[in-house]
Amino acid sequence: MNQNEHFKFSTRVVAYPLFFLLFIWMVFWFEARFGFDFSEYGVYPQTLKGLRGVVLSPFVHGSLQHIYHNSIPSFVLLMALFYFYRPIAWKVIVFGILISGFLTWCIGRPSYHIGASSLIYVLVSFTFFKGVFSKYYRLVALSLLVVFLYGSMIWYTLPIDEAVSWEGHLSGLVTGFLFALIFRSKIARPKRYAWEQDNYKESDDPFLKHFDKDGNFIEHIPSEIEQEQPTINYTFKENKE
Repeated sequence: MNQNEHFKFSTRVVAYPLFFLLFIWMVFWFEARFGFDFSEYGVYPQTLKGLRGVVLSPFVHGSLQHIYHNSIPSFVLLMALFYFYRPIAWKVIVFGILISGFLTWCIGRPSYHIGASSLIYVLVSFTFFKGVFSKYYRLVALSLLVVFLYGSMIWYTLPIDEAVSWEGHLSGLVTGFLFALIFRSKIARPKRYAWEQDNYKESDDPFLKHFDKDGNFIEHIPSEIEQEQPTINYTFKENKE
């Protein structure tokens, strides 16, 4: 895929997250309508039978409140993933579910761990750290937005509520961070607009000179560019009155 197409909007950006949402709500409706309880298909740590939850647990929710709280962040974060990181989106989702589920199976309490929250933590962690590692201003802005919207979720990676699977949340957080490291070199570079400078040397703005032509942050700009930055000289004049 051409790098300029990474940030190109398409119907898939909305369609895939919407399909995920419809699927988990259909599963929940089926349980409520016909009196089933799919909780036993969640991750049950350190048992062979509990391994099936590694794949199935993100699609099972215990209550209306549970699925409601997972729906909005999963939809928003999946849209961001498919828009900004389309070439690796499916890898992050599929392997994120599997690895975070397996880590939960390894460290979790002897109980059924269900819900899409582990995937949500994968997406939050990956989106934040990937943007920070990329040093690309749009992705850094996305990271800051994620912190603003979901920064408080970090507390639920700690055992502060017995009813919450903090093990699944922590596993998702760690998995997302690892993915950000693994895919660190895969930095999406969007199509540049006509009003954007083709080269940081052409800009007269000292701030913009800290970004290259692809919008990546330059930690140490060339000395000749630094010398071009405006200086302010102060003259002291003694008052003889």
